[in-house]
Amino acid sequence: MSHTAHIPSHRKPRRSSSKLALRAGVAGGVLSTIAVAASPAQAEPVTETVEMPALTNVDLSGALSTAVAASAEATQQDVLLQDLRAQEDAAATQAAKDAKKAKDEAERKAEAERKAKEAEEARKAEEARAEAQDRASRTSERSSLSTTSSSSAGGGSSYSAPATGSAAAIVAFARAQVGDAYVMGATGPNAWDCSGLVQAAYRQAGIDLPRVSGAQSSMGTSVSLDNLQPGDILYWGSRSGSYHVAVYVGGGKYVGAQNPSTGVVERSLDWDRPSGAVRIL
Repeated sequence: MSHTAHIPSHRKPRRSSSKLALRAGVAGGVLSTIAVAASPAQAEPVTETVEMPALTNVDLSGALSTAVAASAEATQQDVLLQDLRAQEDAAATQAAKDAKKAKDEAERKAEAERKAKEAEEARKAEEARAEAQDRASRTSERSSLSTTSSSSAGGGSSYSAPATGSAAAIVAFARAQVGDAYVMGATGPNAWDCSGLVQAAYRQAGIDLPRVSGAQSSMGTSVSLDNLQPGDILYWGSRSGSYHVAVYVGGGKYVGAQNPSTGVVERSLDWDRPSGAVRIL
């Protein structure tokens, strides 16, 4: 017996041929599978599926409604903003127009007032000039009349003869009212119209005269202005249709209720030459 016979052999036991064939077939199949998988012509796409959360109809409808509502609100706000701006622009334009209109009206009014003031001043200046000329003319006429009266026979007595009797009472009453107001239709005691004053003066002599100037100048007898006596009634206009009367007080003067601006005054005959005269006494 060999000295190694009792030592177990380290060599792997031989496999049977059938097992070797099986393993070879398996290995070949695996290699074939790998080869097929590695071949580009035979590669199949790999699809990876990602699961997404499912959306229900309720979710989609709510989101859409919210989006539509937000869009509508934004549109409405934009429309309101544009309308507000348009109103502000219109208000500013109208305010500018109103301001310009007010300015133009104020300027027009100021210009009208200025022109009216200038016209009034021009009128007053013209009246003053005319009054000055009239006074100068009357002064000249008075001087001429005085000269003529003093040179005429007996003519001077008509301007210088003193009032006596009833005439004195008439003259005294008329002169006492100088300075009273003129009021149409007034018969005293502090305001008169022309015929009211003459009527009241003659009443001092116990003579009742008609109320109006036309009737008063129709009474008595007509006398010349060159032969006047105190107490005679002077008239302006025609004798039967006079529009103004006064009392001759002597010295070439008369007293009469002239107009609202002068009241009762004593004036020279040549200040406003009468149309004629009548004598009742």
